[in-house]
Amino acid sequence: MDSPRQKREIWIYGAAFALALILRLVRLGAFPLTDPEAAAALQALQVAAGTRPVVGPNSAYVLLTGVFFFLFEASNFVARIVPALAGAFLVFVPTLFRQRLKPRVALILAFFLALDPGLLALSRQAGSSILALVFLLFAWGWWEQRKAWQAGMFAALAFLGGPSLWAGLLGLLLSWAILQSMERSKAVQPEGEKRVDIPPESDGTTPAPPSSLLWKPALQVFTVTLVLFGTLIFTVPAGLNGVLAAAGEYLQGWLAPSTVPAGHVFLSLLFYQPLSLILALVASIRAWVGGGRRAIRLSVWLLVSLLLAVFYPAHQVHDLVWTLVPLSALAALELSRHFDLRPQERLEMGGVVVLTVLILIFAWLDLAGLPWAPGPSGQSNLRLWLLFGALFLLVISVLLVAVGWSLRTARLGAVWGLTVFLAVYGLSAGLAAGRIRVGYTSELWESGPYPVHAQLLASTVSDLSQWSTGNVDAEPVSIYNLDSAALRWVLRTHQVSLVENLDASSAPPLLVTPLLQDPGLADSYRGQDFTWRQSPAWGSAQASDWLRWIALRDMPQQYETIVLWARNDLFLDASLQTAP
Repeated sequence: MDSPRQKREIWIYGAAFALALILRLVRLGAFPLTDPEAAAALQALQVAAGTRPVVGPNSAYVLLTGVFFFLFEASNFVARIVPALAGAFLVFVPTLFRQRLKPRVALILAFFLALDPGLLALSRQAGSSILALVFLLFAWGWWEQRKAWQAGMFAALAFLGGPSLWAGLLGLLLSWAILQSMERSKAVQPEGEKRVDIPPESDGTTPAPPSSLLWKPALQVFTVTLVLFGTLIFTVPAGLNGVLAAAGEYLQGWLAPSTVPAGHVFLSLLFYQPLSLILALVASIRAWVGGGRRAIRLSVWLLVSLLLAVFYPAHQVHDLVWTLVPLSALAALELSRHFDLRPQERLEMGGVVVLTVLILIFAWLDLAGLPWAPGPSGQSNLRLWLLFGALFLLVISVLLVAVGWSLRTARLGAVWGLTVFLAVYGLSAGLAAGRIRVGYTSELWESGPYPVHAQLLASTVSDLSQWSTGNVDAEPVSIYNLDSAALRWVLRTHQVSLVENLDASSAPPLLVTPLLQDPGLADSYRGQDFTWRQSPAWGSAQASDWLRWIALRDMPQQYETIVLWARNDLFLDASLQTAP
């Protein structure tokens, strides 16, 4: 590779990384932690405090975030900083597979990984799913480069990445077995594409050692990293338990049914990754019909990982994380075929792009207004006819361009027009899924019910503590009959105790309960209700609700209410009420 081209690629990868980092850091702490996020963040908080907690299956997240909590103040932003940074560095993974991907494909893939709505959502959530993906891909990539030290280190980090790791390993193992079986039976006959298994250059002159000589040093580095990092240099011995805990939790998922319908997995691909899905389908069909070893392997991995995500009994939408990588890679392969633009055809192709985008915008606006059309007939039927008419007009326009100018101009213009429109749509979907938008939206990629009044509850407790003791964190808080890690996270600066029964003779200063008329305690209390958990009512949604969700990410909600009880003597007017 010549020096100017190499410098140009470095700048492009830098732009992709900067874009990914900005999207993952902006408004990162604006939304409160959900229950699954808060459960892992509370363990990290205990690690930072040196209390030697029982570390759960998300060891990598808990240990790394514990270090950040030790160095900085525990906050929503810091609780999500590790996944955000890992998700941003994911854009450099294609550089490690330059023996398998062409430079142009790798560059396009970097931007797909930076902008993918699902990867963006997981990168902005406190958890280890994105860590398992990033660490395993880096371990695989460094192994491709014949770098034993780096491969062993990242493999050890991946093994601490939680239950998601085992789903990814199972998908890769099944894909490898299927491809080996296909190659042995001569079912795949690559035509015009041959891979030469030449070890990559380590320094430009000295060939790297073959993979057979890398196992021993890689295993040594793997063991050392697993022990040192898994125990945080022997300060948190329970960190190593996360490897077995993660495997056990994943295996238990094969026996536990999910509350998420399997259709949500397919809906997520359709309404969050439409561009990647269309391009990947075209690339897969092209590969299986015309031959293409690289695309066939990616399509097998895509299909296996998708089936695992759907048929895993305890499936969640987050299980699609291993599907998004081959999906993006196939999309990048297909899109790279449409970059050869001739100078003399740019004007005509630009006109087709503009026409395609304008018609698709009109069709989208018509679809977005469909939920508000009155009645089952009349204006709603008119909007449906306008929608189909706009799409029919687009097809006729492209055919006329193909006849009047050239088939190549029509093809490139239609592809790039569709790419521009769906890329803008995907960016908007990513902003919503990643909670970058101001205001709550109903998302399939959310990690759990949204704590609506988390900040209001925290400020109310702090005010009561300030009025009664002069210290915002002095008053202890009791929680009765509420299993909410998000609630404990919000009240983390106070002394929190969980009680299973209310003793009528007791009088805690502050008490949080489910919706009750009266706590029935010794002293008099004042209560204020708060809307706590809010989640979309997916199960009862009608067709009009789904159309409104597609346009505005708005869905009917279901709520859970809690009550904060404060003893009368905590208030400023308590002395006036008890005076003679």
